[in-house]
Amino acid sequence: MSGGASLSAGLDERISAFLEYLRSVRRLSPHTVAAYQRDLGSFRAFCDAQSLQDCDEVQESHVRQWLAQGHRRSLAPNSLQRQLSALRAYFEWESSDTGRRRNPALAVQAPRKRRKLPGTLEADQVGVYLRADAEDPLQLRDLAMAELFYSSGLRLGELRAVNLYDIDRGQSLISVTGKGSKTRTVPVGSAAIAAIDAYLPHRPAAVSDDDQEALFLSSRGRRISERSIQSRVQLLAERNGLGRDVHPHMLRHSFASHLLESSGDLRAVQELLGHSDISTTQIYTHLDFQHLAKVYDGSHPRARKQKDDDKQ
Repeated sequence: MSGGASLSAGLDERISAFLEYLRSVRRLSPHTVAAYQRDLGSFRAFCDAQSLQDCDEVQESHVRQWLAQGHRRSLAPNSLQRQLSALRAYFEWESSDTGRRRNPALAVQAPRKRRKLPGTLEADQVGVYLRADAEDPLQLRDLAMAELFYSSGLRLGELRAVNLYDIDRGQSLISVTGKGSKTRTVPVGSAAIAAIDAYLPHRPAAVSDDDQEALFLSSRGRRISERSIQSRVQLLAERNGLGRDVHPHMLRHSFASHLLESSGDLRAVQELLGHSDISTTQIYTHLDFQHLAKVYDGSHPRARKQKDDDKQ
């Protein structure tokens, strides 16, 4: 393909050599080799359309244009990622086979698969779900857990890890240890504080030193498991006649959605959620906590409730 040879003519030969390498040296399955052939054939057709005359003319911008073309044809993110992987592998092989030291596909990123967001509860559904008619210690605990999930947007593992000393009732704050052992401080709504206060007198005695500080304990006195939290969150929905399944991340997503709808402050909501990308995005790290607390107090339905009650 060197010496200004036509890319369309030379690439056919080089692709054939690469596919033979995959078959005889890498010993990939016929199905996998066929997938490589389809993906590289697509890139070859793109190069023809762009009048590229030599492999050395292929730039990162061309690879991005090729992927964008596939995106416009509604190819799934997984398919685009597969195509990009095939092209990277081809240019890597070219580099080792011909001595070229460039891979125009190496630094290109394919569109990521869009994460499916969990469902949310409407504000009136939250009112039904968190109806405060608990009668026994377990129900009081379940209500406190659900209130804290929705009040502060905690992850499942974060709620399980909460200790008694993590909550500052005077300031209505909770210290949360999130992913990567990163700690953040999050406001706690008055409804959640009230539910926790109602639960604590009925909190069972811990059976071991390791569980002494745990806020939420099982009936046997051990730190409650994530599986139990999930089942009890759903049981609360059934007991209060909500008519739909509820899981911890739905409550977390409802927390975020309701705050965002009320405040419009995406950055503050992301900070409250403790998303890992916040720590690497400078604009988010400059947010101060007083601003976050102001957004929370002014926007979260369960935070406003107590203030409205105080005015009556």
